[in-house]
Amino acid sequence: MSKRKRLPKWLRNKDPLQKGMLATRNMLKNLELNTVCQSARCPNIGECYSKKTATFMILGQYCTRNCRFCSVTHHRPEAVEPEEAARVAEAVEKLKLKHAVITSVTRDDLEDGGAEQFVRVINAIRERRPEVSVEVLTPDFNNDQAALEKIIKARPEIFNHNVETVPSLYQKVRPQADYQQSLAVLNKVAASDPDILIKSGMMLGLGESEEELTAAWKDLLQAGVEILTMGQYLQPTNENIEVAEYIRPEKFEELKEKALALGFKSVSSGPHVRSSYLAEETYQELN
Repeated sequence: MSKRKRLPKWLRNKDPLQKGMLATRNMLKNLELNTVCQSARCPNIGECYSKKTATFMILGQYCTRNCRFCSVTHHRPEAVEPEEAARVAEAVEKLKLKHAVITSVTRDDLEDGGAEQFVRVINAIRERRPEVSVEVLTPDFNNDQAALEKIIKARPEIFNHNVETVPSLYQKVRPQADYQQSLAVLNKVAASDPDILIKSGMMLGLGESEEELTAAWKDLLQAGVEILTMGQYLQPTNENIEVAEYIRPEKFEELKEKALALGFKSVSSGPHVRSSYLAEETYQELN
């Protein structure tokens, strides 16, 4: 157990309670839907909920993996609910979303890792709101080709899978994941359909060097990634891995320019940036 460090001033400007957020939270609660906004203790929850947007987290609230950076509960997972897809589509309609972001816990207990549930949700949204673009933020599905084919066939507008950190930190940060496997997942989807935008995200402040970051960017570009997000890692609980460094906003801006110069189409970089933060704006910029 490690005590969380005091936040620097540039990380203390987010108000978690903003006007209008309670209506969104209550609507999601009434539909019995989980969001990564709440489960991962996102610092942007007040801003996003008040704008009537959220990142839906499907396949229950319990994860079969126990990554050291994540606050999502590691527990025996729940049964898959086929009707969950319809509830997500209803929420998309009630929130009047133009761009829906769907993520999930990791479900290593399922034969396809939960890929079929992603497909159900994508199809349900399109049946109810065909004008809505869909972004999926998936686990690695253990790089299973059949599972990935299900997602590819459903043709989300954006496929996102986060590498999270540089390879040298995987054993410390993501001991149940594999950096090369994550790159392979991204590459398979990128190679399958040029119309699907490929996205990945990284947390900074875990002890990575700038040289390691640059090498990881090159790996991501080689894998077909077009959209990159970078944000400050924040220790969600005393049980999670400690922050090694708090990175100043101007450094994030500098890293953004360097990543863009390497060839990414879009880079979101800042202390509060998360994988799905301002996802609709990013998609609109590229279309």
